[in-house]
Amino acid sequence: MNQKIGIILGSDSDYPFMEKGIAILEKFNIPFEIEVSSAHRTPERTSEIIKEFESTGIKIIIAAAGGAAHLPGVIAAQTLLPVLGVPVDSKLSGVDSLYSIIQMPGGIPVATFGIGNSGGMNAVLFAMEILSLTEQTIKEKLIQFREEQKRQVIEKSNRLKKRIKTE
Repeated sequence: MNQKIGIILGSDSDYPFMEKGIAILEKFNIPFEIEVSSAHRTPERTSEIIKEFESTGIKIIIAAAGGAAHLPGVIAAQTLLPVLGVPVDSKLSGVDSLYSIIQMPGGIPVATFGIGNSGGMNAVLFAMEILSLTEQTIKEKLIQFREEQKRQVIEKSNRLKKRIKTE
């Protein structure tokens, strides 16, 4: 399977916010590409990565950025591929990042997820959901993931009930 998901981080310090999502991709053997490129410091590199992703069959781009967080919007302005924006934590608790990504002008959409780790994980899962519309194997992996989550919640409930009864 060729890479279907491209991930661009505004900085290597954004990686921890994508780590859980990347672990899901690795667990289910979903190939992906990952790059670091700054919308402000390396705009030409960002454009080159977008073109490379388009030419190699990437279907969805996840962009994680903090602070001014213009990376997802800059990417979306240069491609028709779906762009999923992940605001990362910052000196303003990631609210600045969130507003920078979510407040795109009409005509250049960026799907925006929650600030931080859960946002990175949900962006990956959402990308997989999009791909599952045409790829049954990815759909089956998502079903497996949901079943695992369900099992974990039930186990936690049982442990809690057992602990309460013993106290």
